[in-house]
Amino acid sequence: MALPAHVHSGHSHHSAAHEAPGLNRLAFSATVHCLTGCAIGEVLGMVIGTAMGWGSGPTIALAVALAFVFGYGLTMVPLLRSGLPFGTALGLALASDTASITIMEIVDNLLMLAIPGAMSAGLASIHFWGSLIVALLVAGAFAFPVNRWLIARGRGHAVIHAFHGH
Repeated sequence: MALPAHVHSGHSHHSAAHEAPGLNRLAFSATVHCLTGCAIGEVLGMVIGTAMGWGSGPTIALAVALAFVFGYGLTMVPLLRSGLPFGTALGLALASDTASITIMEIVDNLLMLAIPGAMSAGLASIHFWGSLIVALLVAGAFAFPVNRWLIARGRGHAVIHAFHGH
């Protein structure tokens, strides 16, 4: 979904150097937003899967599913509160967050599997929580340039900001 022409048209009058700080800020904000949803879903999924004694596969599957649910949900709530219909809000959330959440989930879960003992460390372990924090931060670092690229082209979170004025 592209940014509406009336919102995007003003951007062509600025130099790239002038736009970069604002673009970086917006991309950082979008990345933190997506990372928040991913983190909530990841933590909840890891906690539920670990508490239930599930293996890595089912635990990761639940964590990924919940990361998407919370990521999309965090985007949809303000849109729904502003009066947009559910279908429109869902479409905007899918358009703005799918690439970012997907990248974060791939990187985060690969790192959790790659860090020796991270998945089996248990919820009371600093190793588990430290690994999860590192994995989420690295995942955010991988998503930032993608969010920046999308926003620069009037896509991703630029679409959302056109609707609720952030």
